[in-house]
Amino acid sequence: MAWLTNKVALITGAGEGIGRAVAARFLEEGAAGIVAVDIVEDRLAALKADLGDLVVTLRGDVRSLDDNREAVALAVAQFGKLDIFVGNAGVRDARRRLDDTSDADLSDGFDEVFAINVKGYLLGAMAAREELARHRGCIVYTLSTSSFYIGGGSIYIASKHAALGLTRSLAHELAPNIRVNGVAPCGTPTALADAGSLARPDSPTKPRTGGPDTNLMHIQIEPEDHAAAYVLLASDQSRVMTGAVINSDGGRGVMSTIVV
Repeated sequence: MAWLTNKVALITGAGEGIGRAVAARFLEEGAAGIVAVDIVEDRLAALKADLGDLVVTLRGDVRSLDDNREAVALAVAQFGKLDIFVGNAGVRDARRRLDDTSDADLSDGFDEVFAINVKGYLLGAMAAREELARHRGCIVYTLSTSSFYIGGGSIYIASKHAALGLTRSLAHELAPNIRVNGVAPCGTPTALADAGSLARPDSPTKPRTGGPDTNLMHIQIEPEDHAAAYVLLASDQSRVMTGAVINSDGGRGVMSTIVV
């Protein structure tokens, strides 16, 4: 029996990386439909071409409550309901240090990163909550090892710590009708971009991260390696789980506890 039979999901940042892998895996697990939201139109076209008619796409900005509401309305119009909201869209901070950031860049960069990585998650929940509650649905947020440990610049780390707090707070607030959980992947090769206000001309567009030397399993970690955690949290198999986080991190947490 597939784990997500007849479930309908909305996934932000679905055009590439972890979001794309989750969309593909949800369909393998019997999802009845997926609304894929991304800010890059070409990614959505490629996703639709690869995954077929059970995917409907929307070019949208997670910083817009109207765009989030449009995505929820699209799910209901196309598939009759919404069971799962996956908040996944995000940006990095180019690993900026305070001593390498102007006053204006610090202010603008903070606003941009938090607007996407935190406010975008909150707006998604706001837009989806009534429909999710109607079907005793769930929210799954993409967190990060940076929600727990140091890895990246201070703005990005702060935003991911905030997203962890948001996950726990909404789990309490939206219970018992909506479960809210998170997946915390370690470094994974995706097209996760730097915020435009902080990007450098020489910033790599697709860094090769999550290599064998970064985890206890000694494997190259790929977006698909995290997808099963989302399936579990989106399914009825995890009906007693809320406010929880699955650390899909190749042992990063264990490594972070070692003192040398």
